[in-house]
Amino acid sequence: MTFSQLPQNNACKITLPDEVIMTQTPTLRAAILQQIDAGMTQLVIDLHKVEYIDSSGLSVLISALKRVEQDNGEIVLLSPTAGVRSLIELTRLHQIFTIYEDEAAAVDYICNELSQTAH
Repeated sequence: MTFSQLPQNNACKITLPDEVIMTQTPTLRAAILQQIDAGMTQLVIDLHKVEYIDSSGLSVLISALKRVEQDNGEIVLLSPTAGVRSLIELTRLHQIFTIYEDEAAAVDYICNELSQTAH
């Protein structure tokens, strides 16, 4: 998992590993929540490498979303692979997460559009 600072102070991109499974979720959850607690409340979660995600991996996304919403933040998902997108749609998470295929559009939304609507 990698964290990349985005142009806005409270925004960052998180690239998840190729598998997001139960054995990794406590570590992933702690690392993401640590970023949120440090003020990163606008997140782009990059799923382009994720070949497999289980229910515990989905729970990490949901708990991160609930946490950023406490600070009026937002999470967008970026480039889920076909299998991951199918699972997101099957569990209806596409109704609570905005999904982008284009990284520039996702970053623009998180860094620019949200900051304009907040004022």
